[in-house]
Amino acid sequence: MFKPLYKIMIEIGLTYTSTTEVTNSNTALAIGSGDLPVFATPAMTALMENAAMMSVAAHLDQADTTVGIAINSTHSKASAIGSAIKATAKLIAVDNKKLTFQVVANANDAIIGEATHIRYIVNREKFLQRI
Repeated sequence: MFKPLYKIMIEIGLTYTSTTEVTNSNTALAIGSGDLPVFATPAMTALMENAAMMSVAAHLDQADTTVGIAINSTHSKASAIGSAIKATAKLIAVDNKKLTFQVVANANDAIIGEATHIRYIVNREKFLQRI
């Protein structure tokens, strides 16, 4: 059976930057992913996913959203409390409803992490009905 392609054109190259500040609540010590008061890897990963989600959000039907299904990341440099963190996602591939992003996280203009992230376009209502 023929499977129709997604009806909205999502263009490769879309970008978005999400930002946060390292606080006591998003450290490895607070989240439990480590025991030091530095920016937690799970917090960096969430910021990366947010940037990817936001990069395409305005280009989807209102009934649709994206869900993350895979992320392969590195967290190569620690960031202290008070550091400004930026994660910039760039859409690098589109395969029907499968979207692939390259994401780079920076603190004080230095790369602290990189990731390849995959998201799928889903209908909100249908997705929630299936779980």
